[in-house]
Amino acid sequence: MSFSLRTAVLAATLLPVFSPVFADPLQDARLEGALQTALSLNRMLDPFRIEVEVDGKQARLSGEVENEVERRLAEDVALATRGIEQVNNQLRVNAQLVERPLELRAYARRLEDATLAAVIRARLLWSRTTEKAPIEVQSSEGVVTLRGKVDSAEAKEQAGVVARTTEGVYLVNNLVSLDSAAMAEARKAPVGAASGPQPSDSWIIDKIQNSYRFSRNLDGLNLEVASEEGLVRLSGEVVSSEQKTIAVEIARQIVGVRGVDADLLKVATKVEG
Repeated sequence: MSFSLRTAVLAATLLPVFSPVFADPLQDARLEGALQTALSLNRMLDPFRIEVEVDGKQARLSGEVENEVERRLAEDVALATRGIEQVNNQLRVNAQLVERPLELRAYARRLEDATLAAVIRARLLWSRTTEKAPIEVQSSEGVVTLRGKVDSAEAKEQAGVVARTTEGVYLVNNLVSLDSAAMAEARKAPVGAASGPQPSDSWIIDKIQNSYRFSRNLDGLNLEVASEEGLVRLSGEVVSSEQKTIAVEIARQIVGVRGVDADLLKVATKVEG
């Protein structure tokens, strides 16, 4: 073997061995979905059609926005998405888009109000105090108006509490009135009388968890709910004793709940640092 050939072979054996880098289409798709969701949930960016492509840790944004502020915001949202480290911002600024975003924002606001009213109606339906109360719910830009006639002052108050504690509500006009005839009829019923068949434990757990999720006061992800024949057990962690009280009261109001045990629901201890 010649000197030059031996040198080439030796050099080849001394070269570092690099593993080829393969693309991960599944991970790219996950990041694209996460970023697209983040953009669509942003109220300033939702009206615009922003296309997303992810290659490894780089995201490419394309489409049109109305101004440079929104263009920069889209880039910031992308960089805040876990897994994205670089952004190729190809978004174009088109000031002529002003009319279309305004229309879409108005449409989105109507949908948001309709969803908010539906959430409150559902929470009223799940509450033992208001489940059969004919309460009308309207929402306009987060201002909720309640109307109807109920058979107790407790039902009127509970309706207001449900609306006020729902995430996204800014103001509540509680115009619910008391029906004297219905109140007299309600007094004839035995205290604590069941108003219908006992719901299943899975139904009770689902409604409590959803009530926590829709509440402005609680983070339902930190709370665990179990139920056995309507006897509810709460566990997990909340940030204050006030939150614990709210969690217990929300659970206690759900139809079918016969008792609430919150001994395993702990209040987080603040660590001084």
